[in-house]
Amino acid sequence: MSILTVCHSTVYRYREPVIFGEHRMMFRPRESHDLRLIGTNLEITPQPAHLHWLHDPFDNSVSIATFEGTASELRFDSKVTLEHFETKLPEYPLEEYARTYPFRYANEDLPILKCALDRHYPDANVAKWALQFLDPSDATDTMKILCAMTHGIREQFSYNRRAQKGVQTPEETLLTSRGSCRDFAVLMMEAARSLGIAARFVSGYIFVPDRSGLAGGGATHAWMQAYLPGAGWIDFDPTNSIIGNRNLIRVGVAWAPEHVLPLWGTYTGSAEAFIGMEVSVFVTETAG
Repeated sequence: MSILTVCHSTVYRYREPVIFGEHRMMFRPRESHDLRLIGTNLEITPQPAHLHWLHDPFDNSVSIATFEGTASELRFDSKVTLEHFETKLPEYPLEEYARTYPFRYANEDLPILKCALDRHYPDANVAKWALQFLDPSDATDTMKILCAMTHGIREQFSYNRRAQKGVQTPEETLLTSRGSCRDFAVLMMEAARSLGIAARFVSGYIFVPDRSGLAGGGATHAWMQAYLPGAGWIDFDPTNSIIGNRNLIRVGVAWAPEHVLPLWGTYTGSAEAFIGMEVSVFVTETAG
């Protein structure tokens, strides 16, 4: 077990005072058997007129702020301290029928997993790329497929931190052989889905120890999860070849990345008023 502290700051700056619309924040990690929150603090400047919390359809915790008046800067500072329990491989007791691919999900699971199985980018090249991780002559160990895919993305593609909104299509990631953590997560999700394996997108943070060689620190991070009978949702981070939750802090999960944006909102004013946005994320470890 390790004690981690996440400091996440976002600042929007404008050339002139503007009116802020509703802003939604997804900063609070998802508590689970492998993650327990110790303390949270959220400061917003200027102070919102109203702030409330809700759970979205995926049970993610969302904060919603509304404002009165005008300002030329809007700042969000979130601090979270948590206990993180690492799940070590190979402690994933898959059901016997799911240990080798192909397999079929139980009838009672299919309605729940439908959206995790549906292709969002039904591109033939992605499906073809996924086939390289199968044994063409025999059934393949299911975990080996997903582990090989995770390592394959790290080996075959170059990491590129992009400031642009949204994600590349998986086809574009294949063509350019480069992308951000969001792009790699979407590529692997679509590849897994093309094989009939349920997958979902995860937004969160990553703890990057000194000299670890991990990518994605200093900002929010993204990876994917696959649902395997007997083991449940398992984390796969293709950006860093991580299988399991090592150094990963889940905040939001969804079928697609647009449902788990860390922060989104509107303002009323001229388009030229917006100067830019600065984001900083620091994850530190405290001796437990």
